[in-house]
Amino acid sequence: MGIEKFARVFAGLGTLRRGSAGRRRRMRGAGDGACRVGGFGQGAAMRSTVRGLLAALHLAPALLGGAKDGRLDIYWIDSQGGGSTLIVTPAGESVLIDCGNPGGRDAARIHKVATTVAGLARVDHLVTTHLHVDHYGGAPELAAMIPIGVLHDNGVPAEDPDGNHDPTWPQRIKAYREMKVDSREVVQPGDRLALRPGKDTQPKLTVRFVAARRQFGLRTSGVANIAACQDPNPRPKDTSDNANSVVTLVEFGGFRFFDGGDVTWNVEAGLVCPVTQVGPVDVFQVNHHGMDASNNPMLLRSLAPRVAVFNNGPTKGCAPAVAAALRALPEPPAIYQVHRNKNAPDANTDAGRIANADPEGGRHLMLTVSPDAQRYTVAVPATGHRFTYLVRPHP
Repeated sequence: MGIEKFARVFAGLGTLRRGSAGRRRRMRGAGDGACRVGGFGQGAAMRSTVRGLLAALHLAPALLGGAKDGRLDIYWIDSQGGGSTLIVTPAGESVLIDCGNPGGRDAARIHKVATTVAGLARVDHLVTTHLHVDHYGGAPELAAMIPIGVLHDNGVPAEDPDGNHDPTWPQRIKAYREMKVDSREVVQPGDRLALRPGKDTQPKLTVRFVAARRQFGLRTSGVANIAACQDPNPRPKDTSDNANSVVTLVEFGGFRFFDGGDVTWNVEAGLVCPVTQVGPVDVFQVNHHGMDASNNPMLLRSLAPRVAVFNNGPTKGCAPAVAAALRALPEPPAIYQVHRNKNAPDANTDAGRIANADPEGGRHLMLTVSPDAQRYTVAVPATGHRFTYLVRPHP
């Protein structure tokens, strides 16, 4: 390894410029299983120059990638309890799921991560899961900062999708309806994003819309799961647009990531019965920021995630009942949070797995899947936490 690269690794830079394209090289995991990979500057290994050099040399191959390194990255960007999840494919294509709130703060945070961390010059696909302001509100502002390719959503209705007959709805949605994008597509359950293909030797990558507008991609004919179809605690019908959320499944080789937007309790039951729409996943973005109007235990048991990520705010989401339900699973997942829950401290995960301990926030979480899709590393840059997990076999 060259002296310049070595010096930069030793300085603890988790992301490096990625070749002539100028993209940031993404933080890499190391290890052969669910092994701890400590951040630079922590622990006894960094208390002396010699030990620090050895640690940097050991981790350098994992941190340094090429311009075509074949990895999949996911970033959870802090929008204070809004939605903003950025996915960068092995081919360098980007998929942003939701855009946070209006007002400039969230769009600026998304733009910063996209350009200075992920090294993007455009957002190729924007998926708006539903038309609540904490998910679509920042989109017009982001579109003024960075080009956006295809916008995927449920379509823009003439009236408030919550059914409130709000006369202010046309004005509230005007900027989103008129923002500049290359094209717009209405999501259909079962559709897949048209992504640029990777190398023939790379694992297959798909981004599939499992559900949208309370409809599901897989039909009941031919596949049934009737035995598990009695929800012991059904809820009253949710007439809000949360229930219409676009549900997305990302698969890279054997790695599986679930993002359900703000889908709610009864629709979650439909993801399990009478047809299992998803099945076990590696990583679960906890539905609805972790609110207990969502996260039906039927779905949690079906997904059985190894890692669960709350895209919550300091006073929004990460509800104690949801955290308890995840911890009660037969194999409890490792839990990560975008924010510390101020209102329910006992619901919080370990401090090292929380990106923002202070309410102001602004820091992100990151996940990187290895080129062979055999392992993935979750990193909390603010705390130095890194942990690598094996992708587990799925049926």
